[in-house]
Parts: sequence; C-alpha cells; structure tokens
Amino acid sequence: MKPTISAASILRLAYRQGGLLLLLLALVPTPAAAWWQTDWSYRKQIMIDTTPKGGNIDQSAGRVPVLIRLHSGNFSFTDAQDNGTDLRFVAADDKTPLAYHIETFDPLLGVATVWVDVPDFPAGSARQIWLYYGNKKAPPAADTAGTFDADYALVYHFDDAAGTPVKDKTAYGNNAQNAPSGIDDGSIIGKGARFAGTGPITVAAAPSLATAAAGAFTFSAWVKFDAPQARAALYARGDGSSALVIGLDQGTPFVEVQGSAPVRVAAPQPVAKGQWTYIAVTADGKAISLYVNGKSVATGAGALPALNAVTGIGGAPPNSVAASATPVAAFIGEMDEVRLSKIARPVALILADALAQGAESRLVVYGVDEKQAGFGFGYFGIIVKSVTIDAWVVIGILGVMAAMSWVVMWTKASYIGSVDRANDKFVEMFRRAGGDALAIDLDKLRPAERRRLQASSIYRIFHAAAQEIERRQAKSGGRPVLTAEAIEVIRALMDASMVRENQRLARSMVLLTISISGGPFLGLLGTVVGVMITFAAIAASGDVNVNAIAPGISAALLATVAGLAVAIPALFGYNYLLIRSKNVTANMQVFVDEFVTRLSELYSGHGFARAAE
Repeated sequence: MKPTISAASILRLAYRQGGLLLLLLALVPTPAAAWWQTDWSYRKQIMIDTTPKGGNIDQSAGRVPVLIRLHSGNFSFTDAQDNGTDLRFVAADDKTPLAYHIETFDPLLGVATVWVDVPDFPAGSARQIWLYYGNKKAPPAADTAGTFDADYALVYHFDDAAGTPVKDKTAYGNNAQNAPSGIDDGSIIGKGARFAGTGPITVAAAPSLATAAAGAFTFSAWVKFDAPQARAALYARGDGSSALVIGLDQGTPFVEVQGSAPVRVAAPQPVAKGQWTYIAVTADGKAISLYVNGKSVATGAGALPALNAVTGIGGAPPNSVAASATPVAAFIGEMDEVRLSKIARPVALILADALAQGAESRLVVYGVDEKQAGFGFGYFGIIVKSVTIDAWVVIGILGVMAAMSWVVMWTKASYIGSVDRANDKFVEMFRRAGGDALAIDLDKLRPAERRRLQASSIYRIFHAAAQEIERRQAKSGGRPVLTAEAIEVIRALMDASMVRENQRLARSMVLLTISISGGPFLGLLGTVVGVMITFAAIAASGDVNVNAIAPGISAALLATVAGLAVAIPALFGYNYLLIRSKNVTANMQVFVDEFVTRLSELYSGHGFARAAE
C-alpha cells in the first residue's frame, strides 16, 4: 500500500523549514514499492479480496490457481506484446515470481484469461499480487504445469482447436483420446466444449487417475445444459461391478456410487437451464459431498470403490457404466474447466474457484496501472489508456475544431484591436480638420502613419464619401454645392461601405458558433459509443464488477470533456469578440451621422453663405 502523510504533519514540516518547496515535495506521491525488474515499463496491482466486501471466504484454501480476466476496461493491450509473452505475475513482496499460463489473449478484441498460481490464498483478508507488462523483448515464461499443484490429476481448459483431442494442463499429461463434438468460443472462460449426446470424451487409465478404495477424490466443472435429460453423465467411470457417476437428472445434480456399497447424493432442486453452473464433488473416504456454485447442497455417508478404468467426461465410456443396472445418458450441452484431483479439496477452495471463475466476481479486484517512470499514469493515465479507437477519432476531430477556434479568436481579436486603434486615430485627425472631407490629404502623411490609418474601417467609409465629393467637385469646377438628394446619395454610399465593414468583422465567426454548438454533441457521440464498446467488452469477458466498468466509462466520458473543452473557450471568445465588434459598429454609425451632419453644414448652399460672411 502507498505510505500516507497527514496534512497536519506536512504543514508543520513546511512551517519549521520555512519553505514552500518542502510542502510541494511532500504532496508528490511516492511509489508503492520497489520495481520488480526495470525491463518492464508497466505494472498493475491485483487484489484478491476474501473479506465480506469481496469473496467472503474466512477459511484457508491453501494453494489456488486464480483466474485473472483482462479486458480493455482494466488492461492496456497496446502496451503489451501481441501474444502476452511479456506478462509476469509477482507476489505481494514484489520479488517472488508466480507461476502462470495464458488460456486466451486477444488484443484485437481486448480480452484475455490468465491462470495464476497463488501459493498462499488469503482467508478473510485481502492480498495483492502484481501484474507486470510492457517489455517487447521479454521471452516466454509461462509455466502451465507449474500453475497447478501436484494433486491435480487432470485439468481441461478446452482451448484446443476444434476436432483435436483435449490436452491436459497438468504435468501428468492425461490427454483425452478423442475430441468433443465441438468447441464454443463464448464459454464461461474463453473456449468451452460442446457435447451433442453422441458420446463422451474418454481418458485412458493412468496411475495418476487411479482411486484407491475409500480414497480421496475431487471433480469440478462448469456446466450448461440445453434441455433436461434423464441421468445425463458429466463424469462416469467403472471398474467391474463398481462405478462412479456424476451427472444431471432432469437438471438436478447428483452423485452415484454403484456397487456393493451404493451411495446416492442429489441436490434438493435442479439448476437453471441455459445458465452456467459450477458443480463440484468431493470424497474423503467417509462422506461424499456435492457442491453447486461453491456451496454445499448435499452430503452422504460413504466411500468410493477402487477405480482404475477408462474415464468418461460427458457420458459413460463404452462397456463400463452403460452395462450396469442403471445406465446413464450422454450429456447434451456445454462444459468448461473440468478438473480432477487426487485429494478432497477444501470447501474454501471450491468456493474460491466458483467466485473467481464466475462471470460476476468480487474476489479479484483490479487496481490502477503504474508506469516505472512515475509520469503519464495515475488516474488520468488510466483514463487515457482506456479510450477506444472511435473515441480517439472523435477527440481528434474536436482537437481540430479547438485549434480552428483558437486561431479564429486570435486573428479576430488582433484584427478588431487594430481596426479600433486605427479608427480612434482617424476620428482624431478628422476632427482636427474641422470635419471637412476635402481638408484631409493622406498623401502628406508619413508612410507608416498612412498605413495605420488605412487599417481603419471608418477611414474606408469616409473614403467612399470623399471620392464622391471629389467627383462632384471635378464636375462643377469648384467647391461643390450638395443638395439634400446628393447628401442622401453620399449617406447611401457610406452605409454600403459600413455593411461591407460589418461583414469583415463577422467573417469566420461562424466557425466559433460551430465549435460552441457542435463540440458538446460530438463529445456526447464519442461517450455513447465508448460506453457501448465498454459494455460489449465486459459482456465478452464475463467480468462484471465496478472495477471492470469504471475505467471504460470514465474513458468514454473523456470525449464529452473534450467537447466541453472546445465549446467553453469558444463561447467566451465569441461573446468577447461580439461585444468588441458591436462597439466598432457603433463607432462607425456615429461617424456616419456626424459626417453627414457636417457635410450638410459645409457643402449645402446655406453652408456657403455662412462661409462667405
């Protein structure tokens, strides 16, 4: 866990040292623990929680192979090798590597299932392990057989290619002699086996699979049946007149020992059709117990007979149980993660398996990713790494809109500012000249001052009127006398010029309105699509908990944040530029009114008479 420093201690330390620097340094988070190996750039904390808030397992389970479900909501596939070769699992001490192997790893779909050996499974507490990744040069290090202890005699993931015999994952190599009817990709854990009622998977007799009289034994599997059957066998094995059958009778799990000391143990009610159910059976020489979804549902006194014949999974092997007094049917449905053990597994382990392997697990909690350098991660880093491709496309478009709006705001603010300053200069010159249009001669000004005045929108309006007056002066051969109609013509020319100046002021402002109105909607689109993809990935992986949902949802919301980040500055800039543009327009209108009034005074017949006096 990360060491914490109280706020009061930080303030006292800063006060004693008399410097703000110490205060800032104290607020910087420190690494949780030393890095296992510097060749790995990233790591993720994975917490195994058996407290009441998590799996609620208060008994010791011993050594447990724990299923780790990775998906795009809790893991960055882009930072790992394409086949997951660089994955490493390390114990809580951040020193001891843990055996693991990958069942599935699909970076394209963003889904992976990994089995990790946890030697000391916690009881009523929480214990962390570390997942390291991000080493493109890492060699393969998976240890499939080492993931399971020596008491596992057979483990089938059914991750083989369709039509090939199933391979055992333990060191004993108890491979099946034939393949199941089919392989389903969307099983409870990666791939699963489909049984069509045509017969079982058979496993040859082997010393590791032999069970002595009154010996210990454990069977476990995930099962989903299509329709209720009478005495459908999930596991069947017989030696002579003795046999052991584990199956479903009209959907009700049962265990049956046939022979000189028959035993039958059945669940009190059937399991749901079309839903995955975890079924386990243990025998310790004194009692046979039946478990459904990790909980004991029935127990019967009795012991197993000596068994060392061919094993059938999904039905009875030929010429064994089928020849007994009460035959069984071949199973129709799906099975996944079939395991046989040479000991009676503890209740805590069976519950841990059911919780960790099920679709809704609170037993395994995924923490945030950390980067070795310490930067670019934390909460915001996790959000950024969880953003989907479609959201990046939307954010990219919003980035272009943001850049465009900032360019518009900068150029428009510069333009309006230069126009406003030039207008003030020209109005000052106009009033010094007494408002006489023919008294202003720009040719007599210095070039720099003339260029500044020509940037004035009021000057351009004035210039349109001055040209008309000069034309009339040239026509009359002297100072023109302007009638009321002529003055209205000059006003119309100035109004037309003012309209063009207003169009200049409003040019490109539409791009800001697009950013203001379109940015949030584009961001919302990215969020909705990101949420859809997050839920689809979670449904595919089967891991439904807040730690699986939160990163994807928060990453999807990043698109909405980006949309607002585009719209809010554009809104402020638009309002600012609009007010300044209105001020420039008002100044132009005032000048037109003042100029026309002075024109009437100076160039009308009455104006000449007063000038003569």
